[in-house]
Amino acid sequence: MRPFLEKIRQSDGASWAFLDRVLPDGIPFEWHHHPEYELTLTLNSRGHRYVGDHIGAYDDGDLVLLGPGLAHSWASSDKIDAAGPHRALVIQFTEAWAGSLTALFTEMAALRHLLAEADRAVCFSPEIAAAVRADLEALVGLPADERLVRLLSVFARLTRDDHRSLLASPGRALVAASDADRPRIDKVLEHLHANHRAPIAIAELAEIACLSESALHRMFRRQTRLTPLEYLTQLRIGHACSLLIDTDRPIHVIADEVGYRNLALFNRIFKSRREMTPREFRAAYRRGHHPHLAA
Repeated sequence: MRPFLEKIRQSDGASWAFLDRVLPDGIPFEWHHHPEYELTLTLNSRGHRYVGDHIGAYDDGDLVLLGPGLAHSWASSDKIDAAGPHRALVIQFTEAWAGSLTALFTEMAALRHLLAEADRAVCFSPEIAAAVRADLEALVGLPADERLVRLLSVFARLTRDDHRSLLASPGRALVAASDADRPRIDKVLEHLHANHRAPIAIAELAEIACLSESALHRMFRRQTRLTPLEYLTQLRIGHACSLLIDTDRPIHVIADEVGYRNLALFNRIFKSRREMTPREFRAAYRRGHHPHLAA
């Protein structure tokens, strides 16, 4: 599942994907996941990013490497240059592609460790992000062969970033699905990501997966390490955090928008996940304190 985008330019004739995402009206909050690694450089935009259980502010030049199956969303709140669009340069590549690269070139051995860290999402230091920014921006106008050479150079510099940080808690990425499970779990997750604001019954998810309810539970826990209800709660609370940070809507309205018709229940679940009430969470962000607590 991929977020709605105003404009996408994608490379042709390449073994990996390069997308130049141009969004004049902003980057919308929209949970999604995919089986590829993703390196994203966000330009002319500031707001918050949501990766697994992580919530953090981003600004112009933010550079993050995501591992496969890690649910995420960016949500913009402002532009640096009001005359220009929000923009994201996105590189996506498969595990097989990365594995063949590190197996073929001993010089790229350090990349293995970086890719392993990407299961929790890697945020690169501002210094390294600034150092590779021109190379990533140059990819837009290069032919496929030169683009690959430039990308390998970027990877080499990223592996030497001693000040990079990990964003999400361990165990938040999806487990690699078997060929039999993959279409089923993808359909269920896409449905949850798109419809988490609405009431969702286990029977509904089981029907989507063409499984019994007990078989659905087993498959879902096998792939996500969570029950469907726990995963749904994670999506809803993440969305609620986005609305608490980026809007002035009353908390009871936010509760309803993310799928909780009972305000007391929403407050109780939110506090159990974020160790503070929604009101306290909003106040903390308004004071400039950005809590990073397990979802």
